Amino acid sequence: MRKYSLPLMLCTMLACLNHTNAQVKKEGNKKPNIVWIMSDDHSFQTISAYGHPISKLAPTPNIDRIAENGVVFDQAFVENSICTPSRATLLTGMYSKNHGQMLFGYGLDTGKTFYSEYLQNAGYTTAVFGKWHLAAEPKGFTYYDLFDDQGDYYNPAFRNPTTEGKYIQEKGYATTLVTDHALTWLEKEKDEEEPFCLVILHKAPHRNWMPDLKNLYAYEDVTFPEPPTLFDDYATRGGQMDVHELSIAQHLGYAFDLKVEALKNEPTLDYIRDSWALAMDRLDPEQRRVWDEAYRSIHHDFLQNRPEGKALISWKYQRYIRDYCKTVKSVDEEVGRVLDYLKENDLEDNTIIVYTSDQGFFMGEHGLYDKRFMYEESFRTPLIIAYPGHIEGGQRTDKLVQNIDFAPTILDAAGIKIPDDMDGRSLMPILRKDSNLKWRDALYYAYYDYPAVGGVRPHYGIRTDRYKLIHWKNVDPKTKQTEFDHWELYDLKKDPLEINNVYDKTTYHQIRQTLRKKLEPFATNK
Repeated sequence: MRKYSLPLMLCTMLACLNHTNAQVKKEGNKKPNIVWIMSDDHSFQTISAYGHPISKLAPTPNIDRIAENGVVFDQAFVENSICTPSRATLLTGMYSKNHGQMLFGYGLDTGKTFYSEYLQNAGYTTAVFGKWHLAAEPKGFTYYDLFDDQGDYYNPAFRNPTTEGKYIQEKGYATTLVTDHALTWLEKEKDEEEPFCLVILHKAPHRNWMPDLKNLYAYEDVTFPEPPTLFDDYATRGGQMDVHELSIAQHLGYAFDLKVEALKNEPTLDYIRDSWALAMDRLDPEQRRVWDEAYRSIHHDFLQNRPEGKALISWKYQRYIRDYCKTVKSVDEEVGRVLDYLKENDLEDNTIIVYTSDQGFFMGEHGLYDKRFMYEESFRTPLIIAYPGHIEGGQRTDKLVQNIDFAPTILDAAGIKIPDDMDGRSLMPILRKDSNLKWRDALYYAYYDYPAVGGVRPHYGIRTDRYKLIHWKNVDPKTKQTEFDHWELYDLKKDPLEINNVYDKTTYHQIRQTLRKKLEPFATNK
């Protein structure tokens, strides 16, 4: 027997080696899975991978894990900073003016093909969970489980293909429930042959920033640094900054936004006052008891000795940031659950993982909360992409990228030809560090939604690596008279806080002319 043992061993080793090579070849040829996680209104300032002072006090260790294994985009932006247009842009890879969803509520051309439809046609199993918030059915998704409208933080209602169009309420916290649903679906799909695209759309940290009960006391011992422009007087801007309704000083509701129920009848905008009861009605009696106990404690000193003037604005700022960061904390925890699942089930190495937001958000800069404006904090969005084992981790890029690029990137990663009607470009060459890559040198922006919540007037503009040009032009819908026709130009190298509008400065005449000419083709049909 001994004389046969060596050849037998060699044959066995050879067979194992061939099997391994075949397996490697099979896995190497397999299209990547895609996990796309998008939050609502998540500012880059509150993701610690971006290094902002706020995030140092309220870190996001799990989102940072994606950054450690991938690429942080330091200059990622949106093309229209409002929810439904941004979601439509993700699905279509088009500017708002081309997919039709220019306004908050309606307009999407449902005849446009979604990236999910292309994926399905290429053999992908697709699913979407959470905040859809579009007046269109989720085309191209094998399965879905979606919130009613914006969704509620507590005990939200969902519909899926089995509920016959009805929304069924579930007990729990929205951020956790969305992840529960997504992982339940993934557990069924993980062993299938087809690649998958899993899209997780969180409500948080959307207004009104209602934390999970377990995080109600988080950051209450933290004093967050105030932005240098919290008390911006808008001295070099036009009249459009006198008419908006998004200031921390005047427009946050004591109850709805700041959770001081004792002051729910204080003067504020009607929709904010009326929204408080709707938000709180979602809590069951036990949840409400825990909530009331926490916020009575948190607000006790404030109600005993209410500050005034700038001290009151500072107090409002701290309350706003603390609750905002509490909801981000939950998002980060749930991102961690998804990453752990991928790792534990050997899915990590063939899965592209993306974390982003539907737009940026003001953390008190220019005295503002919310989005809509073309100023940097609203225009810019977080974007972090990892593809473990395929792209180098710990990278950063300053390429000018935009949410019109999201759909083309997904298709390119899946080996699908990018349709000619998409306005964006694939980010895959950036991820792969293509040395021959020629990239865009400017981004375009347009905001249309007026009259609407926030009172922000329509404007459009262009941003390069160094300069930003904004044109405010609005016709009053009632009088039909031009309300604003005003230009702003910022030198972002000298003035990163966007305080000094240099549009009328003689030294910027040539730059102004160059940018206006560059903007003109886009502005013609903005």
